[in-house]
Amino acid sequence: MQYRQLGRSGLKISALNFGSVTFGGQGNFAATGKVDIAEATRMVDICVEHGVNMFDTADAYSGGEAEEILGRVLQGRSRELLVTSKVRFPTGKGPNEQGLSRHHILNACDDSLRRLGRDHIDLYYLHEWDGLTPVEETLEALQTLRDQGKIRYAGISNFAGWQAMKLLGAAERDRLIAPVSQQLYYSLEARDAEYELLPLAVDQGLGVQVWSPLACGLLTDKYRRGKTAPEDSRRISGWPEPEVRDLKKLYDTVEVLVQIAEEHSVSAARVALAWTLHKPAITSLVLGARQESQLLDNLAAASLRLTQEQVRRLDDVSAPDLIYPYWHQNRNAFDRLSKADLVLQGPAKRHREALETKK
Repeated sequence: MQYRQLGRSGLKISALNFGSVTFGGQGNFAATGKVDIAEATRMVDICVEHGVNMFDTADAYSGGEAEEILGRVLQGRSRELLVTSKVRFPTGKGPNEQGLSRHHILNACDDSLRRLGRDHIDLYYLHEWDGLTPVEETLEALQTLRDQGKIRYAGISNFAGWQAMKLLGAAERDRLIAPVSQQLYYSLEARDAEYELLPLAVDQGLGVQVWSPLACGLLTDKYRRGKTAPEDSRRISGWPEPEVRDLKKLYDTVEVLVQIAEEHSVSAARVALAWTLHKPAITSLVLGARQESQLLDNLAAASLRLTQEQVRRLDDVSAPDLIYPYWHQNRNAFDRLSKADLVLQGPAKRHREALETKK
């Protein structure tokens, strides 16, 4: 297992983490999986054997049951095993039992610690933007938690670029705890994070943990042109994420994935994970498995090395459209771009050159 430094923090985490979104299977989360305590214990054992040192959960997963199961499974294990959790989504019916207010953050953290059976959370994420709560109030609540020893680090998840910079700017101005990491959606199915979030991570020194790097199973050979997906797949079971805006591009991408997988004699899923680990700013991928065989295959991605030509093929088939102002910069500013800019513009330039060569 490879260990990577989490942003500008001193913390090193495994390139592959394990997520508990499949634990419990309560309410809407039944579509993600129904992993019980026995299955969860076996999966965590496998992860530890393969060098995974970070485990991800959230108070929203199965109404808190995922936290409870993870806490029981990790009880008595090494303190080298790190835990992330999250706050933002509703935890009750009251008007203040959601969001990023001081009231909700402090209460939600105590509830998460109780369910986890721990005295601290290693990395505490703001699970979603809250446009109604001042960022100063949110940061002051996180600062309180760190001062109390209840969290070690803070992060943000599912924020837009301007929202993340607003939070970072307020933290620096007021000398409050600043996020060290983003947890975001990024995969060959949708590379939207390359517009703002990954360049921001490079520029500001944020770590990046990727959720759903297999696009909830879309980046496997289950979903191919002219093939019916299995009835137990998340998409068929009613899980709405991620949104697929270009089905043709998805099918084209999966075809290239399968081709490269055959070249390595591995699964398409393993190739998709390996591609993501190759990309700039990525610290780790959060794996969420429902079966032991899936988990073992996904963990093997840490040792898969793709050639530059294979990475380029995947880059080209999945390339995001250059929306404004990026197409303008691509034409007029390419000699004045930073490493952060090149997260998007580098692959875009190669893709443009490839298209011109074909002409």
